[in-house]
Amino acid sequence: MKITTQLQKICFLLFAMIGLVCASPIATVGQVVPGTGTPLNKVGDDFEDPEWAYDLKLPKVYNHKEDTVASNGPGGQSKNGRWYEGSKRGQPDFIHRVSTPAGGLEGSTGALAISSIKTGSSRPSYQQQQDDFIANIAPRVGKLSASRSPNVVTRVWMPPVDQWENRTGCHFAFRIAAETNYQPRSTGFFGRNTDETSDMWPGMFLHFNSKEGKGATGKDSDNAFFWFKASNNGNQIRGPQVTTTGWWTLGISMTPDGKVHYYAKPGIEDLTQADHVASAYPFGRRSLRMRNFFFNSCSGDDGKTRSTEFIIDDPTVYVLR
Repeated sequence: MKITTQLQKICFLLFAMIGLVCASPIATVGQVVPGTGTPLNKVGDDFEDPEWAYDLKLPKVYNHKEDTVASNGPGGQSKNGRWYEGSKRGQPDFIHRVSTPAGGLEGSTGALAISSIKTGSSRPSYQQQQDDFIANIAPRVGKLSASRSPNVVTRVWMPPVDQWENRTGCHFAFRIAAETNYQPRSTGFFGRNTDETSDMWPGMFLHFNSKEGKGATGKDSDNAFFWFKASNNGNQIRGPQVTTTGWWTLGISMTPDGKVHYYAKPGIEDLTQADHVASAYPFGRRSLRMRNFFFNSCSGDDGKTRSTEFIIDDPTVYVLR
């Protein structure tokens, strides 16, 4: 009996220690301001080539069920191989190089405008849907480990509010595709974890409140704000109000502890720590690698109304090591 009791105590202490280790929070590291480190010239784009072009390869992917993959390939792609259409949702209907709007980056003569009409399935859903415009990273430079603190910066031009689709809801998003250690599968008697990973797509979303259009809020005036997906428990994180349109600088970074950080400010100046607006382990998950970044063009998907046109310029990826 004494031997049995002693063994039980030892086992209890061992399991308690294991539990404490497993339950302890991941050690945090400092935030990384997007735009820090070495730029990866093989990915991203400056849209300066006058011959820049995108082949839509219609029909586009029509699929608003995120848990499935469409089979109506081959999928659109840019002439320079830096952008492509995803297999879960279609690319924007309108993707074209434009002259850089006034007040853009010094020396920039070209930028890219994106917008959509049919953002859901081949038939109107009359609900908010989105298209994906995806930067081709993993096949060109490999997946970027969180240990390298990958980060991406972009400039985005927003039109005056009277030119926005007259609809309350999300109109645009800037996001990353992150691999995570969510739900590792245990095998064997001692519960050894496998190397299985899953994906998540954290990012920053631009929400517009229309005073008169679909989903009108009853406010005295139109207004817009950013929100971020997602907090540690999966909720939206409210971000800054958009008090001025025109150019904004947006950035997302990933740190070795698996945390995702968001930065935003009006204008085209480089980001600083003062522009930090949120950080989280999205959905309580630790990010392991960045696979790509992408932009969402969102509409009410009524089959006839064009979404708000946003212009992007110089999206650039950096790594610390």
